[in-house]
Amino acid sequence: EIDGDRAALAAFNVKGLHASDIAALLDQDGVAIRSGHHCTQPLHSLMEASGSARASLSFYNTKEEIDRFIDSLQGAIAFFGE
Repeated sequence: EIDGDRAALAAFNVKGLHASDIAALLDQDGVAIRSGHHCTQPLHSLMEASGSARASLSFYNTKEEIDRFIDSLQGAIAFFGE
């Protein structure tokens, strides 16, 4: 069953980190996300953000892939926090 009230993507920022830096580190770990404006420049301007990172999911993603994304994101945050 498809729920028309939900979307399988999440745009996010990590305080103090640029979205492109996060995307680059995740890419080195084999995890693909997008970074940039995502056609929402007015929103980013309103939020005073240079852009955002975006993870997209679909019916073919597994729980293990989602866990890998989370682990990789936590690793990237820790890397830049050092």
